[in-house]
Amino acid sequence: MGTKKIIAVLGATGAQGGGLVRAILADPQGGFAARAITRNPASPEARELAKLGAEVVAADVDDEKSLERAFAGAHGVYAVTFYWAHMQPEREIEEARKIAAAAKAAGIRHLVWSTLEDTRRWVPLADDRMPTLMGRYKVPHFDAKGEANRAFTDAGVPTTFLLTSFYWDNLIHFGMGPKKGPDGALGFTLPMGQAKLPGMAAEDIGRCAYGVFKRGGEFVGRTVGIAGEHLSGAEMAAALGRALGKAVRHNDVSPETYRGFGFPGADDLGNMFQFKRDFEREFRAARDPAFARSLNPALQTFDAWLAKNATRIPIE
Repeated sequence: MGTKKIIAVLGATGAQGGGLVRAILADPQGGFAARAITRNPASPEARELAKLGAEVVAADVDDEKSLERAFAGAHGVYAVTFYWAHMQPEREIEEARKIAAAAKAAGIRHLVWSTLEDTRRWVPLADDRMPTLMGRYKVPHFDAKGEANRAFTDAGVPTTFLLTSFYWDNLIHFGMGPKKGPDGALGFTLPMGQAKLPGMAAEDIGRCAYGVFKRGGEFVGRTVGIAGEHLSGAEMAAALGRALGKAVRHNDVSPETYRGFGFPGADDLGNMFQFKRDFEREFRAARDPAFARSLNPALQTFDAWLAKNATRIPIE
């Protein structure tokens, strides 16, 4: 086999990027090599990737020149930003601009951008079905990524726009797992009524991205969406009950109630769930589990993910 094509992976120590790095390393005959990009190569997560065989390189999404150096000689880039680290949409858009500029300067042949819809296409700012946030967004963490898409097209970078889904890992890391009610019973809160939520394991996003890279230029210039399964709140509660060995009921509150929970980002997430409920048909149609499985044959179902992770979900 000739020289392997290097994929430079942003967010390599996170779940999405880490899933991609591990997928590349697990396929030594696949023709690709993993370059894990991180702010801190000395972190335990980065050292673990180096031990597995990844090249680990320091760069920061806020530093365009560091990105350009980190991308040098690479064939592809996996680009992901972490809105929740700062909760500033304009900063997220600027990070995407810097990634795009660095990728263009480095001559990247294929960039996969982990993105989401700009919900303002469906719910204009003047539409009062949900509140406008920060003066110019409906769902800030969606809208910023959707608005940032044009950074890559404007820069002329060959890009696949990868629409991701709700991470089941949020049940572990984001406080979205079942909670005990006043009666001691467990409840799982999902403010979407009977609508089904496309979801997946975060690591499977990276594995699907590897499938995109392996298909060459087939998806350059296209938007593709992925999910592991589409499940209602009641179906997710039932699966959680089976995995935890105790009954879990679906706590179907309204988006208005969810927005009022008061934790940082509650208004953003309340609007997000309302968008996914009100535009369920369009949102689900953009995320086909069968297509995701064609990219990643090991795609996990919610039950399979729970079999490995249920014990990690904090029960409050």
